[in-house]
Parts: sequence; structure tokens; C-alpha cells
Amino acid sequence: MLYRDGIPVMGKMMVLEGCILFVPLLVLPFYPEEIVFIWQFLLPAAVSIALGMVVCHRKKRNMSSSRMVVFTWMYGFILAVFPFWLYGNMTPVQALFESVSGFTTTGLSVLDVERLPHIFLFYRGFLQYVGGLGFVMMMLLFIQEKDSVTLYQAEGHPDKLMPTIGKTAKVIGMMYGFFLIAGTILYTICGMPVFDSIVHTMCALSTGGFSNRLDSIGYYHSLPIEWITVLLMMIGTTNFSLLLLLFRGRIRDFLRASEIRFLAGLTVITVPVMTLFLAKSGISAGESTELAFFNAFSALSTTGYATCSYREWPETALGIMISLMIIGGGIGSTAGGIKLGRVCRLMKNLAWNVKKKMISDRTVTLTYYCKGTENELLDRTQVEEASTYAQTYLLVYVAGTIALTFFSGCTLLEGAFEFASSLGTVGLSIGVTNAGTSSVCLLIEIIGMILGRLEIFVLIQAFFKNR
Repeated sequence: MLYRDGIPVMGKMMVLEGCILFVPLLVLPFYPEEIVFIWQFLLPAAVSIALGMVVCHRKKRNMSSSRMVVFTWMYGFILAVFPFWLYGNMTPVQALFESVSGFTTTGLSVLDVERLPHIFLFYRGFLQYVGGLGFVMMMLLFIQEKDSVTLYQAEGHPDKLMPTIGKTAKVIGMMYGFFLIAGTILYTICGMPVFDSIVHTMCALSTGGFSNRLDSIGYYHSLPIEWITVLLMMIGTTNFSLLLLLFRGRIRDFLRASEIRFLAGLTVITVPVMTLFLAKSGISAGESTELAFFNAFSALSTTGYATCSYREWPETALGIMISLMIIGGGIGSTAGGIKLGRVCRLMKNLAWNVKKKMISDRTVTLTYYCKGTENELLDRTQVEEASTYAQTYLLVYVAGTIALTFFSGCTLLEGAFEFASSLGTVGLSIGVTNAGTSSVCLLIEIIGMILGRLEIFVLIQAFFKNR
């Protein structure tokens, strides 16, 4: 679809993205010794705002919504590089990797977070918070444009929650603001420092997974903190429209949704199986259950928080983790992967086809997909869309796994785990990604993260579709 005021709106996006770099400066009153880093944010922010103001006054020109979305994200990736790069001790590729990992809500990192200044720790978390909502969503919170619905849908938001897109954006913004405050309070009550609480809440809600600690959530050795994290990951991986039902107290409609039931079913099946595999490897039954539940949900929600190292895990448990990362979270949520809704539709279609072979040809059977408030007849168009995306996703996954395995020199299982994490915007690592990882491997993962966040076909339409 064409967006009529393409160039001026691009300018407004550039201004907005420049303003994002001002937000980490809110940390300075609490850590005044870090004022030496202020220019690393002010300089790129000022340049972006100035360029954006110039572009705003350029002649209007039609542009496809997919190209608008891709430009906005690519510009955001590049702009966010500069604070990291100007900080020093990073190559341009490493800085780009950190930027893309932040905005795509992946969470893989090449930084030593234990030595990073607070302003950069907050910056990383805020990148994920913004990336989870999306640049178009952020723009709609402040700027109302004609044809905004085309940009909203092109960014991967399928549902309009309110009569207008502007009101939809405000409702989502209010929900995420509320959950941010609530999560921060809960973390603080359970003993996490306030600063860590804010950053971890932003990253859990966005299913991002950046942490201020090298050992991630495992650093705190706290079961209440793990449960709060699971709750926030659940919120982040849930479709915005279903979240609104939950926010309004419509629990019954929320639990009726096929996506939620499929999520519950996967959890019920995979957690006991993973627990068994971990217990067989010598881990106690109680610890195995705790590890399986938290890490399985972290993989499925594509958040990427961890409570342990995966180096000693049995390959069978890692295989389940890979499968969960590939499936991913809810459509229209902040999560990555193929998405629960698509996989659920494919499984329903599979069950329907098997059932047809077992009953009389004269019997008419219909399959429905519940969206919470309504049942939707599962038709051929939906199945084809889900199937096409899933097949494309798996082809990209296989190609990326082979490339990463070849260039990194790791085992096939390690390459499969790491690229599933990149493409699914998960952020869990088996050790392949670190400060010493080659630029080629980082670029392979960057491509995976971008394809996963923008859902592949947006990029295809942007570069190959004429209108």
C-alpha cells in the first residue's frame, strides 16, 4: 500500500528517533559522575533531529508503507550505533550488533555489562523497550498522520484495538506504562536494586532479555524474581488484543483464545519432558523442574533471560529449546519466531486433514480459531499465509545455521541453537556469541535478527515490490 506523505513522515521519524537518544540522559542526576558520556548521546541526537527537520520540509512523495517501515528501522539501527561506537572499545560491527540486538529485542550481546556505565545499561534496556513497541507505534503516540493504519499494519500489528489507530496506540502505550511501573515495584520488593528493576522490567516486557548482569536473572538466585520475570515475559509475549482483554478483566475471553490455549499446551508438554532430560543428566528433580520451567518459557516467549549456562545441558533438552525458539510468541506481540498463532493454525489444519481421512466423505467438519471475543473460521487463505511464512522462516533458519556453523567453527547443534536465538530474536546463547566472535558471524546473526523482527516479507516487499 502507498503512503501519500512519504518523505515528510520519514523526516518526523528521524526527529523522533533522535529524541530517543535524549532519554538515557535521565540517568545522569542519579549518577552525575557519568556526565562525561553526555556528548556521545547529544551529538548523534542533535544531528538526527536537524536532518529530520530538513527532510520534513521536502516535497511530498508517495512511498510504499513497507519501504517506510524498513527505512525507519534501518535508520534507527544505524543511529543507535553511535553512542556505542563513541564509547570506545568496540568495532563498528560490534556496535551495530549491539544496536540491532537492542532494537529487535533479541538480547544477544558482545559487551561486558558488569563494567558498563549505568547510562549505557539504561540505554540498552530502553532500546529494547522502544523496539518492542515499534517505531511506528511510538510515532503514533505523539503524531497523528493520514493513512497511519498502513504503517501500523506494515510494521506487523494485525489488530486495531480501538476505533482509531491513534487511540489504539495510546491504549497500548498506557498498558505498557502500567506494566513497567508494576514490574519495577514487584522486582524492588523482592530485593532487586531499583535501577536493575527498571531495566529488567523494560527488557522482560519487550521480550528482549538484556540484563545488567553477566549471569542474567540467575545472578539474583531468587525464586520470587524468577516468577516475576515469567509473569512479565508472559505479558510481553501475548498478543496486544488479548492483553487488552486481560487488562479489562475479561479473564474468560482471554483464556478462550486459541493462542493462549496453545501456549499453555506447549508449556504443559515441554516442561515435564525437559525436566526428565535434565534429571537424567544428574541434576536434582527440584532444580530440574525450576530450570525447565523458567528457561523453556524464556525460549518460547523469545525473551532470552537465563538462570544457568547451557554448556552442560543434554542435547535432547537443547533440542526442545531450539524448537521453542523457532515457534516463538504471539502474533502482534513483542515476541519473535514463527509465532504461536501461525503454528496453532497449522496444527489445527493438520488435525482437520487427519480427521477427514478417518470419517465419511459425507460428513462436513469445520475448524475454528478463537481470537478471544470471537471464533474465526479457519479458511484456506489463513492456512496458506501461515504455511508460506513458516516454510520461508525454516529455509532461512537452515541457511543461517549452516553459514554460522561454517564461519564460527562450532558444532552443528551450537550453530542451530545460536541462529535459532538470532532469527527468533530470543537472545539465549550457548557461548558462540561473545566479544571474540568474528565480524562475519556477527553479520550473519544481524541479518537473522533483522529478518526475524521485520518478519521477512516486509523486507521482500520493500525491496522487490514496485507498488
